[in-house]
Amino acid sequence: MAGKLQIHEWASASAEVVSAIGTESFCKALTRAMRLVVPYEFTVIFGYHKDLRPIDIYDDFPQSKRCVMVDDYQEGPYLLDPFYQNSTAPTESRLMRLRDLAPDRFYQAEYFRNYYVQTGLAEEIGFIVDIDGQVSVVISAMREHKAFSAREFRDLEGIFPFVAACARRHWTGLLEEFEGREAPEGPRLPQLIEDAFQRVGRNVLTPREAEIVEYTLKGHSAEATGQSLGISPGTVRIHRRNIYGKLGVRSQGELFSKFISSLEEEM
Repeated sequence: MAGKLQIHEWASASAEVVSAIGTESFCKALTRAMRLVVPYEFTVIFGYHKDLRPIDIYDDFPQSKRCVMVDDYQEGPYLLDPFYQNSTAPTESRLMRLRDLAPDRFYQAEYFRNYYVQTGLAEEIGFIVDIDGQVSVVISAMREHKAFSAREFRDLEGIFPFVAACARRHWTGLLEEFEGREAPEGPRLPQLIEDAFQRVGRNVLTPREAEIVEYTLKGHSAEATGQSLGISPGTVRIHRRNIYGKLGVRSQGELFSKFISSLEEEM
């Protein structure tokens, strides 16, 4: 644990968290307790429900970073976020590094290169908590300058049961905050991609090509995409070339830009 954390310090901090359940001071109390165990720069907490746009429950970013981390994220890039993709309730409550959730070519994909790199983060760890089988929250601990060590990860794992138990108690009414928002039928990401690119490409993409676009934007390699779709990596590459030709783009970066622009028109 950070420095020489004494048991009385943790007892005091955790007591404040428990006392703050159900109040506006809960998130600050929780992040203070977490930082006693392992220091880090930023926290953001998002709530997820089905295919709806995530709710920014809490963050402690300076305004300059909040624009990218929250405002821009909610406009569409969240659809390609591994934490979003792995947090649809019911989900398994667990502590995860972003890199362990991400597809095999995530750090070469345009979501990372055109969006996530703007965050300036060295690493992000998320406390994924299933609240009641219908909604979930991800409490992200973020560092700018260095990754979390294996020991620090173990220390955070050690407090995970406490964090999860408090989160479930505090956010019992989170589902109500999503009420009134219309949820689209079926899987949202594939449908959004298909609709967006069919409009941009004047209905020139086939259903298979829309699937290839989805896997490409998420950060899957040709090999991983082929394995998931039951086709060869060579066939995936042929599809990609055809997609680029049909949409008049020359790179994955241009494909990503078209995707985001199309989403902004739909959302």
